[in-house]
Amino acid sequence: MSSSSPAESSTTGFVDRLQEFVSENKRAVLIGTAAAVLAVGGAACYYYAATSGAAGRAGGGVSDMEKGVAGEKKKKNKGNRKKKAGGKDKQRDSGPILEEVAKPKVESAVDESEVEVLSDGQIGVMSNEERTEKASEYKVKGNAAYQARNFGRAVELYTQAIKVSPKPDPVFYSNRAACYINMSPPKHDLVIQDCDEALKMDPAYVKALNRRAMALEALERYDESLRDFTAATILDKFQNQSTAQAVERVLKKLSTKKAAEIVATREPRLPSYNFIQAYFAAFRPRSHPALPESLSQGDQTLDLALDALDASDFAHALSFVNESLEQGISWDAGKAEALNLRGTFKFLTGDVEGAKNDLLESIVLVPNFTQSLVKIASVYMEQGDPKKAFECFDEAIKHNPHDPDIYYHRGQVLFIMNEFTDAAENYTKSMELDDKFVFSHIQLAVAQYKSGNVANAMATFRRTLRAFPQRSEPQNYYGELLLDQQRFQDAVEHFDKAHELEQGKNSAPNVLPLVNKGLTLFQWKQDISAAERCCNEALRIDPECEAAVATLAQLNLQQGKIDKAVEMFEKQVDLARTEPELVNALTYQYASVAQVEFQKNFPAMAAQLNQIARGLF
Repeated sequence: MSSSSPAESSTTGFVDRLQEFVSENKRAVLIGTAAAVLAVGGAACYYYAATSGAAGRAGGGVSDMEKGVAGEKKKKNKGNRKKKAGGKDKQRDSGPILEEVAKPKVESAVDESEVEVLSDGQIGVMSNEERTEKASEYKVKGNAAYQARNFGRAVELYTQAIKVSPKPDPVFYSNRAACYINMSPPKHDLVIQDCDEALKMDPAYVKALNRRAMALEALERYDESLRDFTAATILDKFQNQSTAQAVERVLKKLSTKKAAEIVATREPRLPSYNFIQAYFAAFRPRSHPALPESLSQGDQTLDLALDALDASDFAHALSFVNESLEQGISWDAGKAEALNLRGTFKFLTGDVEGAKNDLLESIVLVPNFTQSLVKIASVYMEQGDPKKAFECFDEAIKHNPHDPDIYYHRGQVLFIMNEFTDAAENYTKSMELDDKFVFSHIQLAVAQYKSGNVANAMATFRRTLRAFPQRSEPQNYYGELLLDQQRFQDAVEHFDKAHELEQGKNSAPNVLPLVNKGLTLFQWKQDISAAERCCNEALRIDPECEAAVATLAQLNLQQGKIDKAVEMFEKQVDLARTEPELVNALTYQYASVAQVEFQKNFPAMAAQLNQIARGLF
């Protein structure tokens, strides 16, 4: 849930730090061979992952084409207006436009006469020179019709140019595609057909790639559209912002659509053991509700569920609590407890609405059940409704102002809202009511650090380390603050200590300190092998550690091992619990797949970019 322990939120925080590091170190971390150009061109190296900002501003459609045509009219370089058949237009326009930039030599009024159609016989007696000249004449007239927005006439003229030309010319097909895409309604299938023909003749024809990508996007064939926009972006050396934004836009559409499909079809399942354990650890232990004298079958099964929960046997706890509710629980407090537990498991499996319904029913049965109110607040935060969340916290305080969990979790909500000072006040209140809960101390230190009170934060952490010498969490999170300050050796020492303490536990160890150590060694010494060893060891211990998977994916990208990175992203998709997590993981996966496609389709260009990448080190 949104308000959780540091341990439960650590994977997200870790991935955020990893992404920040990648984006800030474009000389050291390159997204595959293709993205090496980003470092040369000065763009952000983490380009493909940045889908949230520019995506909403991306242009496209007819308006961009019209801007391109208007831009053509302003061209003054008359000495370079004509291009050889099949040549590439080097302009950096904002959308697909005509390659022919010379103004047609026509009268002020556009020629509306019937298009001259030559028969096969007439064409057959013409010389190649005559045919080339006639095709050029058709093209010039087609350009004039296009600029007059008479797209139907322009199509006829380009069609005749194609027919009469002695050899195929990709420009004619691409120009006709521009007409089809501007028609009302656009003829997207014909756009694709013409661009296919143009790209057969010139696979690196950027305008044809852009036009086909736009048509494919309109037809919701997002994976193919992403392939073309990615190729166009790389071939254009990442200089065309419109195309770059189109990559982000289509990535978002593709990932969002696929995530919704996955959520709708996959069976609910529990996340990793460590994730669940960390979530339940965010609440202080409570006594079981007192059992009635006469126990029903459901009452006895509920008791088994609570015992399994105490033993961190989450699979049996879930099975027993479902059975207890089906069998029937005889008293309100017991049923409220069962609904609280089932609602929690529903949330952990991604069933947000089902979780809310169970937790609300729990409150109806026992209005002063503050833990259910706190969990409902988390559900509202997950649904983007902080107002409702704080109403739940207020209601919980009315019933039990001395429950320290209320203030801790309210602090967590304030923390994720970047209200660090208010969050620190709530953590302090939680500690005043119960100073034996380690996460209140940790989060207070982190909130102080985020507020800019570095000295206070470090002092709080040192006190916490002394107060909880056998807990790994203070060591790990203190190490993270040291890492943020680039005190690499000190950070590694604390990550090692945290890992040592985790290995001494009876339950499955939390491997995040290992992954943190790997990232530190990478940042500190650029030691990719050591970072990979740490992450692989973490996955050996906990095969579902998302932070280790995410880090290995980035390390593979840095080395140009895009196929291996795609495998890691696929695993990250499999581990994702919620729809937003799925969207994020799928964004990486599809961006990497698009680069693999580019390497296959443009091996010479990929090799050239790989040489540039190696030259950066």
